[in-house]
Formats: sequence, C-alpha cells, structure tokens
Amino acid sequence: MNAHQPVGIVMIEDDEGHARLIEKNIRRAGISNEIRHFTDGTSALDYLFNAPEGPLHNGPAMVLLDLNLPDMSGTSILERIKGDAKLHRTPVVVLTTTDDKIEIQRCYDLGCNVYITKPVNYESFADAIRQLGLFLSVIQVPEVDDQ
Repeated sequence: MNAHQPVGIVMIEDDEGHARLIEKNIRRAGISNEIRHFTDGTSALDYLFNAPEGPLHNGPAMVLLDLNLPDMSGTSILERIKGDAKLHRTPVVVLTTTDDKIEIQRCYDLGCNVYITKPVNYESFADAIRQLGLFLSVIQVPEVDDQ
C-alpha cells in the first residue's frame, strides 16, 4: 500500500460473520492497516464524506463493498464515491454474493476497481479473502484530491 501514508480500509458489510471472516483473513495475509467496519450504507457514507477521521480529511482509503445492504444498494454507494470530485479515485473492491453478469457489468461501468464474488464454501471464501489480502499488500492508492 502507500508507503508514505497508511491506507485505511473501509469495509461495508452487513453480515457480521462475513465481516469477521474478511478481517481475519486479511490479517492472516499480513495486512495491519486499520479496518473500519460499517453494517449499512448510511453510516459508511457519513464516515466517507463527513467524519474528521475519514478519507476526505485524514488520508487515502480503500473500500470493500457488499452490494446487498439493509438500507441502500451497494451500487448507490459506489455511484456516490465515484461521482464525487474528491473521492472518485478511491479504490472500491466489490465483495458480494451476487454473480449476475449484468450487475457485474454495472459495477464496472460505475467505476469499481475489482469485483469479487464471495464463494459459498467457507474454505473457498477464506482463501479468496487471503488472496485479496495479498492484493492489498501490493497495490498503490492515490491521495484524495484537494479540489
């Protein structure tokens, strides 16, 4: 990740079991970055756009986004992030059970950087998250625009 400033990970996932599994396997891959977990889109968007400790005020972030949330669709969140002048370069990894080809295309059209379908099998899911952790350890994340 960014060697100059730590990159915060914003995980938007309403399933507590999936959230624990994601964090555990990201940690197993050697990623020690702060992970902020939100179970709904409203609080996640408030953090992303308004929190003093959020990415607009406190450095770069990467978003792990589930599409199926209780209060709004993940695609709405993706649209808000990618449509914002300051956050549009924030990497968004969609991590969801939805494997519908039209939905995958829509997420890429909206600007998601990576789309991962959660495997149903526990061990396959854990392995996919470990691989995501390895990916997170080598990517570079841009600073938030100062416009």
